[in-house]
Amino acid sequence: MNVLFQTPIALALVAAIPALVYLELRAKRRSALSYPSTAVLTEGSVAAGGVGPAGRRSWRQRLVHLPLILRALALALLSVALARPMVGRSPIRNVTEGIAIQMVIDRSGSMSAPMGYRGEPMTRFETAKAVFRDFVLGNGRELGGRPNDLVGVVAFAGFADTISPLTHSRDALEGILNELELVGRGGRDGTAIGDAIALGAARLKTAEEQGEMAGSRGDRFEIKSKVLILLTDGEQNAGERLPAQAAALAGEWGIKIYSIGVGSTGGGGGFSASGVAVLQQVAESTGGLFRLADDEQSLRGIYEEIDRLEKTEVESFEYLSVREYFVPFALAALGALALQILLSATALRRLP
Repeated sequence: MNVLFQTPIALALVAAIPALVYLELRAKRRSALSYPSTAVLTEGSVAAGGVGPAGRRSWRQRLVHLPLILRALALALLSVALARPMVGRSPIRNVTEGIAIQMVIDRSGSMSAPMGYRGEPMTRFETAKAVFRDFVLGNGRELGGRPNDLVGVVAFAGFADTISPLTHSRDALEGILNELELVGRGGRDGTAIGDAIALGAARLKTAEEQGEMAGSRGDRFEIKSKVLILLTDGEQNAGERLPAQAAALAGEWGIKIYSIGVGSTGGGGGFSASGVAVLQQVAESTGGLFRLADDEQSLRGIYEEIDRLEKTEVESFEYLSVREYFVPFALAALGALALQILLSATALRRLP
């Protein structure tokens, strides 16, 4: 719980109260009547509530300074009220600025070519998923994970499809990646790179237009930058939109593309010079980069490079539920002042 004051300078009035009390007490002492003996007051003062028999102090004498105390208390309470005290309760939620990452992964039939992962035989597709999982979740070694980022997945072959919307839920994302498979029998094989980029970029743009997104704990997430990671082992041979057209849209929307070609250049099923040029142009036109990966180690190295380039300093803003206490202090000051006036006019009234 935090206590705040909107006008803290008003609290300076509290420091002046002791001086005011001292001046009033001094003035009272100067105006007091002097008697040679208290004996003359003994008989008459008992009935009036003054000095009792044998000079004992009456209850009125004991409370003689109560009106002054009440006035001082009223002034102190009024000073606090003018300072506008506010109490902050428990945090409502945090606002975190981070990166929105859209993975666009090729699941065409050619991604079934072999590429091992940590010594285990796997397909290119399974290795690509495993390294991307390490990139997002962290592997305790080279990659620390992206715990503060939104991550979504678009997969494509002959057409592009949203597999996972942008989310903070790492459990949900891991489950989706585990279930994601190559294009099956009856599916439309091919490599629709342009359509896939356009769909991934549209998902990022939609998320940004929402202004804020709820995190896994209900906190608010504001997108500071948008990144699209394109991974493919082939060249465009399907779809309606060309890669360059889709990249132009992404660039217009402030989306940076990192394109990864899985395979090698030259013959034997590798990338042609024109295929490399397309992926390079797609990346560089948006301020990203293009890399080729022909094994797990080089693919992991590319993700490590992206991880270093896209380090975002996360800023969290804690909003408190604030309640203002001007009225209670002002009413308390009014009550103390009213009691002082009442006592001064009745039970503690002073004779001229």
